Amino acid sequence: MNEMTTHPAMVHELEVRLLDPRFGDSWPMPEYATAASAGLDLRAALETELVLQPGDAALVPSGLSIHIGDPGLCALVLPRSGLGHRHGIVLGNGTGLIDADYQGPLLISVWNRGREAFTIQPGDRIAQLVLAPVVRAKLKVVDTFAGSARGEGGFGHTGVR
Repeated sequence: MNEMTTHPAMVHELEVRLLDPRFGDSWPMPEYATAASAGLDLRAALETELVLQPGDAALVPSGLSIHIGDPGLCALVLPRSGLGHRHGIVLGNGTGLIDADYQGPLLISVWNRGREAFTIQPGDRIAQLVLAPVVRAKLKVVDTFAGSARGEGGFGHTGVR
């Protein structure tokens, strides 16, 4: 790792179980691509290639289980921007949320929203994992809200220009 990812205020030790023996041998461990990357790349731990036709979705194993352990953190499984923009490959559930106490396998819901078939090969980087802080809400029932500049203005209330 580089100096940015080893800064003590920015690192959380994440327990990981390797469910696929190809990690460390055929595939590198998940890593940050650059010093300022927020996400660890997740790979498709497939036995054979997977062809996703337009509109198809599939649950792809990552070959990993994680345990965050700290209830002040969660993990988000996010799409890789290049796959989404260039090929229409996004997450079937938009964003995957991994709670701090989950210890099962990480599965990636991939969806081809594009117009052409897309092939995922074993070991392809298909998503990313980001740790994020959690702020839990304490609900307070009120009769009215204090006024705000926006008020109840909803979708598109400010226009496009």
